[in-house]
Amino acid sequence: MIRRVLAAAVVLALAGTLVVLAWPQLLTLQRTAPVAQAISFRAALAGGAVLAAVLGTLLALLVRSGRRFFATVAALLLAFAGLQAAVLASRGFGGPGFEAESETSITVLSWNTLGDAPGVKGITELVLETEPDIVALPETTAATAEEVASSARDAGLPLVAYTVAYDDVSTARSTSLLISSDLGPYVIGEGRSNTSVLPSVVATPTGAGPTIIAAHAVAPLPEYLPEWRSDLAWLAARCQEADVIVAGDFNATLDHFSGLSTGAADVDGDRAFTDLGACRDAARQSQAGAMGTWPTQLPALLGTAIDHVLATPSWRVSGFRVVGDRDGAGSDHRPILAQLTRAG
Repeated sequence: MIRRVLAAAVVLALAGTLVVLAWPQLLTLQRTAPVAQAISFRAALAGGAVLAAVLGTLLALLVRSGRRFFATVAALLLAFAGLQAAVLASRGFGGPGFEAESETSITVLSWNTLGDAPGVKGITELVLETEPDIVALPETTAATAEEVASSARDAGLPLVAYTVAYDDVSTARSTSLLISSDLGPYVIGEGRSNTSVLPSVVATPTGAGPTIIAAHAVAPLPEYLPEWRSDLAWLAARCQEADVIVAGDFNATLDHFSGLSTGAADVDGDRAFTDLGACRDAARQSQAGAMGTWPTQLPALLGTAIDHVLATPSWRVSGFRVVGDRDGAGSDHRPILAQLTRAG
């Protein structure tokens, strides 16, 4: 009798845990430790659940007295893996590619460089290869950004560098942003609120262009959870503004964004769900939202998508991809490339 009660308790506890990991929004636990950390790796959780289910099935076949218990555990784990796979499939593993460029389209590149790790040469090579109009470079110093912009200008890309640094002690506390002069003049708002531990760059146009933000939220380590939540709320507030493009390292997945959205927006006459504030995620819109950008030590299918390009409904996403051929460049993040086209 006691054994049956214990087995039932274990099954109920496992079922509850799996429900939380599959749907943390049900209890608003998506930004609470340790759930916030665990749900970052949905694909890895699904893979681990499948392996555990196989083990449970073997034990059910071998241990007669525990057959029902192990079979139930295996079934729960397989159901959990299926739910995770369904969520990932809904976000997409790769979209249809990029549309032909138009006069109203711009290209956005984002790469957390892990403190200038790829060097000026490595960053410049990617910039020249992708020819972006906007480059968000978390953990990139002013000196490196200026050299990259100078090299780009020499090659015919009119990029202007902007940097915000909280100190010169750690390169992680610098964020740089390159903007094509073709988009018009920009200024960095002095004294404006910012992300808490690691800086973001807010570039405001003096003309008719979009506000452009290179974002860097702090990682959701236990000691920084309040700051992390504050950073995401701050970025969501920036996405409430009329014409905004935000790119960078959010240290957050689409799950973590849940609850920070306005819900829906008008896009080309249709109602479309938003992801953060009034912004939509370019990866999700291009059916590539399940591709991991961190860490490069894991395949993109097993990693976590914490780097994003977001835009308000004044833009539609006309292309997105995770750049997978820079894994040996020095950074632990993969670059992402998005194409945005003026809506309407």
